[in-house]
Amino acid sequence: MNSQIDSPINQPVSEDWHSQEEPNVKERNLTVNPGDRIADRPQKIEEKAKQVAVDVPDITGDWIKVPTYFIVEYPNGEKKALHHVKDAEEISDVIRQARVDENGNRIWW
Repeated sequence: MNSQIDSPINQPVSEDWHSQEEPNVKERNLTVNPGDRIADRPQKIEEKAKQVAVDVPDITGDWIKVPTYFIVEYPNGEKKALHHVKDAEEISDVIRQARVDENGNRIWW
């Protein structure tokens, strides 16, 4: 009988997280990126323009920086802050419109 094979394995065990009390909603990190959150208070467009959702290197070493809000200026002069998650469809629409010439022909840059 080999004592090394028959002896129990003793590994350090961390605290059982299943038995811990659940944090309330304000204490939980509900999103992957803190920049995905929309502020509880109204913000000016200038404040939104400065927010960054992601600012990290990726696996290739390239630096990835994603703004939380894309600031769009429409032809009528209206400026709008579009949230990169909540308003993704509208952002796609704006990009498609920007790539259409005055005759309605799609232009690929």
